[in-house]
Amino acid sequence: MTRVKKILLNYELYLFVVPAIAVIFIFNYIPMYGVQLAFKEFVANRGITGSPWVGFEHFQRFFRSFYFKNVITNTLRISVFSLVIAFPIPIILALLLNEFPNQHYKKFVQTITYAPHFISMVVMAGIIITFLSPSSGIINFMLKGIGVEPVKFMEKSGMFPWIYIISGIWQNAGWNSIMYFAALSAIDVELYDSAKVDGCTRLQKIWHVDLPGIIPMIVILLIMNCGNLMSVGFEKIFLLQNSLNIETSEVISTYVYKAGLQRAEYGFATAVGLFNSVINFILLITVNQVSKKLGQNSLW
Repeated sequence: MTRVKKILLNYELYLFVVPAIAVIFIFNYIPMYGVQLAFKEFVANRGITGSPWVGFEHFQRFFRSFYFKNVITNTLRISVFSLVIAFPIPIILALLLNEFPNQHYKKFVQTITYAPHFISMVVMAGIIITFLSPSSGIINFMLKGIGVEPVKFMEKSGMFPWIYIISGIWQNAGWNSIMYFAALSAIDVELYDSAKVDGCTRLQKIWHVDLPGIIPMIVILLIMNCGNLMSVGFEKIFLLQNSLNIETSEVISTYVYKAGLQRAEYGFATAVGLFNSVINFILLITVNQVSKKLGQNSLW
């Protein structure tokens, strides 16, 4: 039976896929038409097609600019630290909660840790700024209680990456642990019974049963996180950014926003965004291939 005949026989099932394909095509593929702006000097009254070509001029300008080193360094610092510090936290949380026999307590902790994920980013940024306020923030209130002078956290550029990472853990650790809970629930119960018969302790059971069971999920999520290494979230950084911490808070996404929308340098902003996407694509392919060669799971 040919592929066309199979599709015709099961056309009802393929109809369910049409809306998803349409959304992906409209919002992911059609906008790629605008990528050519990276190689043009955009003139509004001429449109994208009529604007003159400038080749790699925008890329050269970005690479030679004063901000290039600082923006790339800040992006990598926040991304790599987030990956190294924040990525294992949901795994540890899922493994620990999986050991609790009390289902009510487990559900309570899950609800508490999930909740911050659903808070609007604008509200979350407001909460962070309020908590870290030198005059009325709860953090400085506790520091005063132990005799420490108030700290102006948001004005210290060196603290910005840690504020971003720690608040990100608080906001997303519970939500990101859901996938690990799902992987743990899929582990064969007989493996736990065998471990119990063999006299395994809880730590040995986690090491020899739980971790091997969720390794495929860990590898896939690690590959996807590496593929987004250069794409630090724009909203949160932009909302927490100020003139005093901009030295360490200016990343590619905020730089593109300011160049494209505030300074109306559409071609230059598109070039920087395209550079960012290409680096992410190369990282994704590289990490996926390395994972495949090491014998672990891969995306394809």
